[in-house]
Amino acid sequence: MQKNKINIYLVSDSVGETAQKIISAVSAQYPDIDMSDIQRFPFITDEELLQPILKDALHDKAVVVTTLVNKKLVQLVKEFSDRTGLQFVDYMSPLSEIVEGTFGVQPLQEPGALHKLNEQYFSRVSAIEFAVRYDDGKDPKGFLEADYVLLGVSRTSKTPLSMYMANRNHKVANLPLIPEVALPAELDQIDPKKIIGLTTTIDSLMDIRKSRLHSLGLKEDSAYTNADRIQEELDYAAEVFAKYNALVIDVNKKSIEETTTIIEDLTQNK
Repeated sequence: MQKNKINIYLVSDSVGETAQKIISAVSAQYPDIDMSDIQRFPFITDEELLQPILKDALHDKAVVVTTLVNKKLVQLVKEFSDRTGLQFVDYMSPLSEIVEGTFGVQPLQEPGALHKLNEQYFSRVSAIEFAVRYDDGKDPKGFLEADYVLLGVSRTSKTPLSMYMANRNHKVANLPLIPEVALPAELDQIDPKKIIGLTTTIDSLMDIRKSRLHSLGLKEDSAYTNADRIQEELDYAAEVFAKYNALVIDVNKKSIEETTTIIEDLTQNK
């Protein structure tokens, strides 16, 4: 059965990342509707660039989604929409108008202000470099400088979680827990509030590991995917978590975004 399809024109005066995330969130709520046909038009900062895009969108019967901060360009799209019947969604103006009306403060109308190369940007880059340098227990000395140290057996999302948290300006190191491998002494030297234990279910871990081996062209039936071995690893991990008084999070069926939010919320007052 062929899905219903929506053609979307994404128009932004920056990279369009904000609108892309919202579209993805909306799309997830409509699995039977294809919203993947998105034409992106970044860095649209004047009428000369905008006008032909609107005409093409009308011709293609597309929905225009904008994140424009320039009021004149937003008004141009509104007038074109009113005149022609073009379907149009403006993600920026409604909240901006509330803020402006409440406090009487005019917006900067500065494209790309969210992505300026400011101190926060360079802090995020530094955090990403930190996560790469101290991924997978490469150098336990990094634990002493980290905001968080993630512990868990293989395939509990330590690396992707480290990278996502780095994008939120957290310096994160991680360590795989293997029963036969001694723990680094640095774990005894850091604040327990920084230690996060990641766990999951046997079935989930078995499925993820089998999928990983399959993607590598390796046999899926091995000690790595054996239920008894996985139980042994998870039991060992639980002992380590208890030893260091770690905050334990079950990552089963959780996205890295959800896990990050839980970590941030729980560690603020821990």
